[in-house]
Amino acid sequence: MKSKKPYNPSDMRPVNKIIIYVLIYGGVLLFAFPLFWMLSTSLKTIAEIHRVPMTWFPARLQWSNFRQIFIDVPLGRFLWNSVWYSAVTVAAVVFSSAMAAFAFARLRARGSLLLFGLVLSTMMIPSQVTLIPQYLLFTKLHWTGTYLPLVIPAFTASSFTIFLMRQFYLGITKELDEAVKIDGGGHFTMFFRILIPLSKPAFATAAILELISRWNDLFGPLIYLNDMTKYPVSLGLANFTAAYGATPWNLLMAASLVAILPLLLIFFFAQKYFIQGIVITGSKG
Repeated sequence: MKSKKPYNPSDMRPVNKIIIYVLIYGGVLLFAFPLFWMLSTSLKTIAEIHRVPMTWFPARLQWSNFRQIFIDVPLGRFLWNSVWYSAVTVAAVVFSSAMAAFAFARLRARGSLLLFGLVLSTMMIPSQVTLIPQYLLFTKLHWTGTYLPLVIPAFTASSFTIFLMRQFYLGITKELDEAVKIDGGGHFTMFFRILIPLSKPAFATAAILELISRWNDLFGPLIYLNDMTKYPVSLGLANFTAAYGATPWNLLMAASLVAILPLLLIFFFAQKYFIQGIVITGSKG
């Protein structure tokens, strides 16, 4: 039987290459346009924003807008609140989910598949369904007005992150388990000294996805926080117009760019592990 020749992109016809590149660059421009519009608007004056016909580029770059947003509102405080809140919750979710995923992937127990199915089924429950019971519970505990209702549940893991990490652990050969047992190690040795060092791609993927979720979380802080000094940047931007009485679009766009900059930098430096983790966890079962 004649073996099939491996696919080589260089063997493509020139017309096909042109079409593919046009689609790729067209998609890039389409997804980059909102970012360009934010940057352009953030460097304009209010008069330029409302000018008809609209202008694509500012007549004069208003870099002072980026300085003004830190003067008029406590944007620095909002950013710091988001940094520590996201860091704590991401670390808690990833680590607790990794431990649960290790148990589902490497330990044998009767009914574990059923229990894993129940864990996955919780992803189909809308958060609005559990909102009122959770709020009543945290009110009884006198946690409202603090970050406790947002931070403490993070230590109970995430069903999606458990699924993601379990898929990664299933792809690691179980011969390592036998080697650890022969050397006298137990489950904790296997998890902390073997699996965690091998889990950088999966950890990076889970951490980035969870970070995006926590950084952009508006609903949770809106429900439980009532002190402006405790607002994360997501809630701070939602209340941005309160300091002006109207929407200063140039300052709002400048503040939004500053808010998304940490996510862009983290993804830029961690994209290697993120893509690797997505490929590995998606190809193992």
